[in-house]
Amino acid sequence: MTEKSLLLKNIIEGIQEKKGKNINTINLKGITGAVCDYFVICEGNSPTQVSALAESVEKIVKEKTNEYPIRVQGKQQSEWIGMDYGDVIVHIFLPELRNYYNIDLLWGDAHSERIPNLD
Repeated sequence: MTEKSLLLKNIIEGIQEKKGKNINTINLKGITGAVCDYFVICEGNSPTQVSALAESVEKIVKEKTNEYPIRVQGKQQSEWIGMDYGDVIVHIFLPELRNYYNIDLLWGDAHSERIPNLD
């Protein structure tokens, strides 16, 4: 398994650990103008859950890959938290903000994959 695949796997595990929903991975490799190789987008039902999702991702990725995010933005309000892991950027939204910004469709020519919710 490549480092990026392992990073993606652990990010998804961190999201699922705290019951994050509607996970979407977008493969941006080879797309002109892309700032990273992957977006991971998900949502939490409340600011508390959005914050818990970000903490879980950071904890699991650190434990399993010894990687830390380069930057984390949005923790103050916990409505949209962005976590920059270099090649992978994680977006954790409240549902209404995710619908409003609709970044899932920003890269129409990229391959996306929905990860099933764990219930």
